[in-house]
Amino acid sequence: MSDFDLDAYFARIGYGGPTEPTLETLTAIHGLQVSAIPFENLDPLLGRPVNLDMESLQAKLVRSRRGGYCFELNALFKAALEALGYAVTGLAGRPVWMAPPDAPLSSRTHMLLKVALPDGPYLADAGFGAQLLDAPLKLQADSEQSTPWADWRLSHAEAALSLAVRLPDGWQPTYIFTLEPQLPTDYEMGNWFTSTRPQSLFVNNLVAERLTDDRRYNLVNRKLTERARDGTAMVHTLTGAAELAEVLDKLFDIEPPAAAEAVFARLPA
Repeated sequence: MSDFDLDAYFARIGYGGPTEPTLETLTAIHGLQVSAIPFENLDPLLGRPVNLDMESLQAKLVRSRRGGYCFELNALFKAALEALGYAVTGLAGRPVWMAPPDAPLSSRTHMLLKVALPDGPYLADAGFGAQLLDAPLKLQADSEQSTPWADWRLSHAEAALSLAVRLPDGWQPTYIFTLEPQLPTDYEMGNWFTSTRPQSLFVNNLVAERLTDDRRYNLVNRKLTERARDGTAMVHTLTGAAELAEVLDKLFDIEPPAAAEAVFARLPA
């Protein structure tokens, strides 16, 4: 993409390796983006627009110390991969994370990517904030695959595919998706719905997640979970706006909002 600053993106995620469009390059960039550019939804929570044009995405995610949610993170990831010469198709999924088995399916409000490689297509996703994926997965149904952070399973789900992650108490589905290519207008509609609907999760709750080499940081409203690779976890409840700002700054590498007091006051206890 002519309007994509690949050098600035590489500097933001800390990448200085090969640029050939290989699985090794894809894997390295995937892992670095989820570490450097966190998942967060401060803008929908504060009633601010979420813009998906590439200039806005680069200003927020590359030139500022901010993160975003799936439509932003995977749109940026897609642009970077295309700038490197990968063939990338944008897909859409229906989140089912922690939903009861008999719950109605949600709307297609998750963006993910299919990346074509010589040995077949791969699923790449730098934006599922409930359980960030740290490496691409071979897009092969009825298979179990391991990444440095987790075990994953792709399986058929009627006319779709389901991605699940292994948790200590068993397999937990994350989302259901099809291989139907999505248009930019599809993402615009999903983004508007997700960021403005009064009942939206991201309008009413703060969610942030970041993966580093040895820690998975997850923040849901006032509950902070810090999980190590061996599965051990520390859970802490934030007590005030100053602590929220410090956690965003130090653990998630997010520039704290000027309205930290207003943000904290909105968070369910």
